[in-house]
Amino acid sequence: MTEICIVFDRLRSEEKILEKQAVELGYETKMVDAKSTHFNTDSTKNDNNFGDVVLERCISYYRGLHFTSCLEFLDIPVINKFDVSNICGNKLLTSLLLRKNNIPTPKTYFSFSADATRENLEKIGYPVVIKPVVGSWGRNIIPLKDKDTSEAVIEQREITDGPLDRIFYLQELVDRPPRDIRVITVGDNAIAAMYRKSSGGFKTNIALGAEPEICDITNEIEDLCAKTSNAVGGGILGIDLMEDKKNGLVVNEINNTVEFKGLVKVAKTNIPKEMIDFAINSIKK
Repeated sequence: MTEICIVFDRLRSEEKILEKQAVELGYETKMVDAKSTHFNTDSTKNDNNFGDVVLERCISYYRGLHFTSCLEFLDIPVINKFDVSNICGNKLLTSLLLRKNNIPTPKTYFSFSADATRENLEKIGYPVVIKPVVGSWGRNIIPLKDKDTSEAVIEQREITDGPLDRIFYLQELVDRPPRDIRVITVGDNAIAAMYRKSSGGFKTNIALGAEPEICDITNEIEDLCAKTSNAVGGGILGIDLMEDKKNGLVVNEINNTVEFKGLVKVAKTNIPKEMIDFAINSIKK
């Protein structure tokens, strides 16, 4: 019997839903806590039982990325692949790849020191948005409305001086309705979508209180998401779109370990079944 393994570092509703769905579909299912697992350079596939295919669902980007690298070292199929996870978890890499593939995305500026960022801001002007190159749930995403605000943020980064604090990612503030669109893609297919409406600020993350509402998947959304998925290497993704009043739909971010507990309650598509089927079918090709 085919066995699927779900790797996590915090057991959330999504992982429990996926486990339940896999069991109902008749697959042997194993749940593995990444925090309790270890490898070494002499490890073999037989040292740990990871089943026939792994769904990597770690909240921690770096933990999940490096865990995936170890699994691929052992020739164990993983969804998503290392290269996909690496790109989607890093906003700078994502922006560059989207632009290289002519996928509409907000204009973004990069600099690698506080002084260079100040010079960049003098040229760009305000308002702009500063984001950490790695992060989720809208944390540390700050609109810079003027020089005083930008100086405060830059000075704070100079104080903390973490490795990623030295990489400055500035993005145009898109003129859009107070919402975005989260689309879940499985392979090339957009299987479900929702509007995430802002609860007051400009952020639309569900984790920060944004209100979800079903969004019909139009041909435009379907085509844009298929092109985006292909560009990053496919897999199971959460693609965030914005409705730019000037340029139409643009891809804002791509999520490697997509959350779906809110959407699964109202979506017409069986989201966890689509994910499990995709993982199983990936090893049959």
